[in-house]
Amino acid sequence: MPVAQAPTGRPSETAGTVSANRRTGGTSTTRPSPIAVDLGSGQLRIRLGGHEPLTTLVTDRSARRYPLVRRGRIIDGPGCVTALAQLLRQHQVGVPARPLVVVCRPLLAAAADQDTTRRVLEAVFAPTRLLFIDTVRAAAIGAGAGAGTLLVADVGAQITEVAVLRDSQVIAGRRANLGTCDLDNGTTVGVLADRLARLVRDMTQGPDAVPAAATALARGMVLVGDGATRPDLRDRLTGTTGIPVHRAAGPRTAALVGASLAAAAAARHPAAGD
Repeated sequence: MPVAQAPTGRPSETAGTVSANRRTGGTSTTRPSPIAVDLGSGQLRIRLGGHEPLTTLVTDRSARRYPLVRRGRIIDGPGCVTALAQLLRQHQVGVPARPLVVVCRPLLAAAADQDTTRRVLEAVFAPTRLLFIDTVRAAAIGAGAGAGTLLVADVGAQITEVAVLRDSQVIAGRRANLGTCDLDNGTTVGVLADRLARLVRDMTQGPDAVPAAATALARGMVLVGDGATRPDLRDRLTGTTGIPVHRAAGPRTAALVGASLAAAAAARHPAAGD
């Protein structure tokens, strides 16, 4: 069973060649090549199969003036297409024909934002299938923390997301338009930590608390994203929430790694070769 969630609407169907063959009873079926994409507000990342991630920064001076992605939303689709294509050319990486693409999406992403993302990726990769996976879910998988019930927080460049997951499935989540880039514009670490703590309380306390919250809190919080690289933020979160805060291994690329694993699993599914 694929671990990524299918997007709204009909998957793209494009022509291309075969990435792998499997013969059963004399019948040849095909499996698409897996590609993972993370279109963050700070960086655009691609991972093709088991290759090393390809990354391009979008937080330099020109990108702030003419941003491609703002607060988790693509606002310059053609610019994203150009940036991704340039990244592939820069590393001399060819796109396999008819790949299966899994792309990270922020929690509570609007349908219109997903449509924009779909158009960008169809222009760059011409995928045979395009699947979405929540960024916090991908990060949990990539960090190797997907089993059981847990609390995951992704503090990125411009948005912060927190979710309760059970066996890698998001059962409740919150997000705020605040991230580590705001620390350069007057926001303090304390403000960022307090905002995240408030999101945690919204899910874990009071009459609207998630039933699995107590189990998740007992394990502490898994922190990913750029914020996980800041010891001052982790210390402030521990003091504010009163729970242990665990820094994930490779926190900046955990979501991309998880999306890559999801793409590989989806590509191996028997339906992927139909």
